[in-house]
Amino acid sequence: MTAPTQEAMLATPAFCDGIQYFGENLPGFETAGKSPAIEEGKPSIASPTDPAAVFQTLLYADALRYLTLQVTASKASGHPGGFASQAEAYAALVMLGYKNIITEVGHHAPGFYSAMFLDRSLEDMGITTVQQLRDRFREKHGLLGHLSGYIPGILAPAGPLGQGQHFAMAAAKLHRDKLFPFTLGDGGLGEPYIMSGMGHFHTAYPEATNFLPVLVWNGYSQEHHSMVSTKSNEQMIGYWRGNGFEEVVLINAKDFDDQNQPGDYVDSTAFSFEKRLEFTKAVLLAVDKAAKSALGGKLTVLIIKQLKGAGVHAKGAKSHNLYPKDTLDSAHISNALKTRALSSAAWELVRTNCERAGGGPASKTVVTEFELPLPDLGELPLEEYSVGGEAKVSTTAMGRLVGKVGESDRNFLVTNADGNEASGIANINQALKIIHPTVDDLYNQTPQGQVYEPLSEDACAGLAVGLCLMGARTLWCSYESFAINGLPIWQTVTQAMAELRRPTPSTITLYTAGALEQGRNGWTHQRPEIEAYFAAMMRNGNVFPLFPPDANSIQVCYEWALTTKNKGIVITASKSPLPIRTTFEQTRQGLRDGAIVLHEIPGDKMVVFAVIGDMTLMPVFEAAAFLETEGIGARIVSIVNPRRLYRPHDVSWDTCSESDGGFLDDAGFAKLFNGDALVGVTGGASGMLEPIMLRSNCKRDTFAWKRGETTASAGELMAFNGLTAEALTKRAIELVH
Repeated sequence: MTAPTQEAMLATPAFCDGIQYFGENLPGFETAGKSPAIEEGKPSIASPTDPAAVFQTLLYADALRYLTLQVTASKASGHPGGFASQAEAYAALVMLGYKNIITEVGHHAPGFYSAMFLDRSLEDMGITTVQQLRDRFREKHGLLGHLSGYIPGILAPAGPLGQGQHFAMAAAKLHRDKLFPFTLGDGGLGEPYIMSGMGHFHTAYPEATNFLPVLVWNGYSQEHHSMVSTKSNEQMIGYWRGNGFEEVVLINAKDFDDQNQPGDYVDSTAFSFEKRLEFTKAVLLAVDKAAKSALGGKLTVLIIKQLKGAGVHAKGAKSHNLYPKDTLDSAHISNALKTRALSSAAWELVRTNCERAGGGPASKTVVTEFELPLPDLGELPLEEYSVGGEAKVSTTAMGRLVGKVGESDRNFLVTNADGNEASGIANINQALKIIHPTVDDLYNQTPQGQVYEPLSEDACAGLAVGLCLMGARTLWCSYESFAINGLPIWQTVTQAMAELRRPTPSTITLYTAGALEQGRNGWTHQRPEIEAYFAAMMRNGNVFPLFPPDANSIQVCYEWALTTKNKGIVITASKSPLPIRTTFEQTRQGLRDGAIVLHEIPGDKMVVFAVIGDMTLMPVFEAAAFLETEGIGARIVSIVNPRRLYRPHDVSWDTCSESDGGFLDDAGFAKLFNGDALVGVTGGASGMLEPIMLRSNCKRDTFAWKRGETTASAGELMAFNGLTAEALTKRAIELVH
């Protein structure tokens, strides 16, 4: 392998600018490479047994390996080894016309970028040559270290393991005629919930088998042998069958090895060329069988067993990522590139096949490049209760609206870890029904329901946010204390939504039964620290925690959330009957300005109570009443939408897709919060009060959650955390004097 001659450079396609090494045509190129295996106007090869198709699939796999290694080595950073071990499977999927490919493995990013480059998807972001591909890898506004919705042709983000199945299942539910393969590493197979998530989905939607796990069984995780590396083939097949997979298609490189490689995991690129072709043909046949099985109604998994790092610079876990020493000038990198180098004609052939596969570049054909049509919801039937009238349950008031949304939009899905009735939203189950194969009217169950109720918060959050990312409306309901277990994928998707190049419905959540309502259940149910996550995420720019103070307010909050795009909207409310304190118009103002005044009495001094939550208002109103008897004025401000209370420069709103730059100005902030003293009060994490504390120049203090304890009432639990009228009054008087 040599640097290109002047003559060769003249014949080299322009996109190859930046390729360091070119090779000779592989044996048989004159016949098997004389024309693209995917004919013009066709989306795939004609047959997986066609010798030209097999030969060109091998070329594509080598092209992916070459680009993956050269791109990562150009920055001496990134992860080539894992993707390299399944390059034949990825190549086979594309050559067979399947481009809606998802991964849970963020470390496969450079391989996916190489694929998007070869099919011209990256031209949408100005990357037309290999040199530009190298230059923009791991650069701002370029090709991020892990997959993102910012990249043309990429269907879903990847990075945190154990999430890819949710995106694939969501897409499969919405697009029953398309196949959604997702690659899954054997290191990541140890993540919790992967199998249970797929199991519950298959029970709920037995006909939606058009998602295809592709297990990359390469024997290693990031820095050591994978924990499933000792399983026999029979044990691995049994594992998947035991988890409900009807068809298990395993292709093992070891079966084709003619080089006596040691161990159960071998490198197919070390085979003789004849055996390489034989292995590639077997992969094509296996992928074709698995794809047809999945599309044909069987829950199917494809397993490719090949050594990690096959065809790149190192083997096993040592191939996982590059270090500063792994540059393009390093002998082990340059030697690996020379070994994988293709001829100019081969590059041209690979590019043509990739362009044609699947009907065009991924950036023009995959489902996430289009907005999913959404039915019009019309005007929601809001019911405004009288201020000061009968106490109402906020969650129940919202639940009635949720039922109406589901009746108008049959793709709409509500997820909850088997707790809607316990959360005061049994009316959702009654209106939309729980998805279950057992029909039971007592439990509102039917196979055609729209309420998805696994016990796993990961599965609840995963399918809900996956569907939103794919363009559908959903609602994830949870207890505040348990939602933390589903937060990672919600966080992944909201960050991805901030980067998306298209609008999509916001991810909306309803968190009920806050810590204050869970006294009798002990500290395990009293975990409001999730609010600290949301408080931190507000600075992202597209995360909006909402705290409606009553049953009127929650309806308006949900109505607003449904109109938004590319946001993460968290509605936190109680399931207990509470006083009606606001009108609809007040909440609309609170959504615009961040907060509203619920109560104000003047006095010699003015104490401002900035309150987050609904139950926390009770001791605050008591404290205000006592202060007024002492001649001290009190203003109670309910914080509905704290994100609006930051200053514009505090938040990265202008970097977000579908950006929202609404913030309360200084004059408006002063009108709400200026006084002689400011007392911030929340039943959750104190971080949620940060925007107020940042801007206020008053003497001020914070009352917030400290720790859970077993108590008999909400009042007793608040007292344990220092949230009492007496404590608030005492501190307010100290501040004003």
